[in-house]
Amino acid sequence: MSFKSLGQRLADLHAERERTWDPAALKINIDQRRTLVETADPDAWVKVGDRLEPFVLADVEGGELTLEALTRTGPAVLVFFRFAGCPACNIALPYYDEALAPALREAGATLVAVSPQVPERLGEIRTRHDLSFKVASDRDNVLGRRLGVLYTADEASQAAQRAKGAFIGDTTGTGTWELPQPAVVVIDRGGIVRFVDVSPDWLVRTEAQPVIDLVRALTPIAAE
Repeated sequence: MSFKSLGQRLADLHAERERTWDPAALKINIDQRRTLVETADPDAWVKVGDRLEPFVLADVEGGELTLEALTRTGPAVLVFFRFAGCPACNIALPYYDEALAPALREAGATLVAVSPQVPERLGEIRTRHDLSFKVASDRDNVLGRRLGVLYTADEASQAAQRAKGAFIGDTTGTGTWELPQPAVVVIDRGGIVRFVDVSPDWLVRTEAQPVIDLVRALTPIAAE
């Protein structure tokens, strides 16, 4: 079977929803994603060339992951995702494990998937897919806010969740409607941002190859 890009895998997810979802629910989902694209403010996002101040993430396996530790032996690649039960995230992270993680290990880079969900609830996605890379909690969206990649669900999406007796803040443990837009950020050993790709539409996400190419360019000796 031919290898599918992440874009193809997420397109398959949307096609399945078109076949199986209630039209009203599908419209809310599509409208929300369209609104996020239309209202996105790239000026608010972290930029290539920015120097990041120290930060700390909570490893779902216990302990902390600092910027210093993540970049000690090579670049750090942060993949922001929404939460452990997010269907698109459950497609994206296994894809990254398959298509991205091996090349990053060869180049001496560290890959970490980051969500605001509390560690006690977040770890299940790593276990479910037997991911080979770290998964970490950005408690209270501190780093996501600093990088400018957060969004809040629109009124229609919030109302639809409430009608089901659900609240994303309960799912994540944050108590808020805020979630990160899917994003990939590459940070070099000096704490400088070298790559940024933010996806306001969570069914459009970063493919592996551009990240691999960038990391290999930063670590030519390790990649040889």
